[in-house]
Amino acid sequence: MSTHNAANERIKRQYFTYLKEATRLSEPSVDAAAKAIARFESHTEYSDFKSFHPDQAVAFKKCLAEVPSESTGQPLSKSTLNSTLTQLKRFFQWLAWQRGYKSCFSTYDAEYFNLSAKEARIATSRRKKPFPTVEQVKHVLATMPSATEIEQRNRAVVAFTLLTGARDSATASFKMKHVDLIADRVHQDAREVKTKFSKSFDTYFFQVGLEVRQILVDWVNYLKETKLWGNDDPLFPATNVIPGPDRLFVADGVKPEHWGSADPIRQIFRQAFPAAGLRYFNPHSLRDTLAHLAQEVCKSPREFKAWSQNLGHEDVLTTFNSYGTVADNEQSDIIRGLSRKRPLEGLDAEEIAEAVVRRMISSTESGQRDGFCQRATVDSGSPKPE
Repeated sequence: MSTHNAANERIKRQYFTYLKEATRLSEPSVDAAAKAIARFESHTEYSDFKSFHPDQAVAFKKCLAEVPSESTGQPLSKSTLNSTLTQLKRFFQWLAWQRGYKSCFSTYDAEYFNLSAKEARIATSRRKKPFPTVEQVKHVLATMPSATEIEQRNRAVVAFTLLTGARDSATASFKMKHVDLIADRVHQDAREVKTKFSKSFDTYFFQVGLEVRQILVDWVNYLKETKLWGNDDPLFPATNVIPGPDRLFVADGVKPEHWGSADPIRQIFRQAFPAAGLRYFNPHSLRDTLAHLAQEVCKSPREFKAWSQNLGHEDVLTTFNSYGTVADNEQSDIIRGLSRKRPLEGLDAEEIAEAVVRRMISSTESGQRDGFCQRATVDSGSPKPE
């Protein structure tokens, strides 16, 4: 059986170049498109894309819904189906405009990759994500060993993630010079740090406890004073692996090199939380932890805006929509605690001030409009009001 089609490979290479250079997608996004197209090719036994017919899309959707997940053994989730079919829809819409394919099918034929309206709603519905509390993360830090160099590094990784909310890809690429312990700040420089959307910004340490900050301080001082590392050395270096006495590779401290990916950081979390008697929470879930903490400590829109910026969000709504879900038990308490009319003394002073200013501006603008209309009426020759 054929395992590839030369014509397909040539046009796929053009499409991947288009995604990377024209639409500026990242490598993982291009890989996702390649994976979806490869699945479709396997289903059609690598037939030429020029022979594409809507019936193929319908048959592929039915087949894909029955494919078991490699991790769970259950049918693929609706979100996975939706993302795969969306990638294929975009590919064939692009393909329909390419020379040699325009006469074979139209962009409308790609619409057959759509899920049903019901399935699409299920696939795109927002789900509540589990995340640890600050106290749980502190418990993990308290139970993590710190006798060896590697154990100190692993403990500092968890502490740093809670202090900054940095994404794991960024954490793996930080250098010593990016951390300022005097200002309690980390500079996420997109020229050297793998930030989302290659955006540079400063993050000041979240106030989650002096003991958490001290873990990071001890690690940075160890690298500077004991290891004698400089500003361009990695903040969280890779493990140094050497041949052991029994001809097996063993870990021997750390070496001044960055991790090649964020997988080791996720592995640290995967080991630390169950070892502390908790379920596994990935590094990204600590961003939800910090967003949830903001709902408790921020008392004004100004404070929440600063908190949102500290997470790297330009828009406060991003923090609300992506990380600001209220837990079920808190939702119940909040709703029950609300009265029909909120007493004035229960309002935040800054909220009251902002409401008053908005009312004054609205009244002023309304008065100016009325005055303008009155003058216009007089100038037009209408009788002046008495």
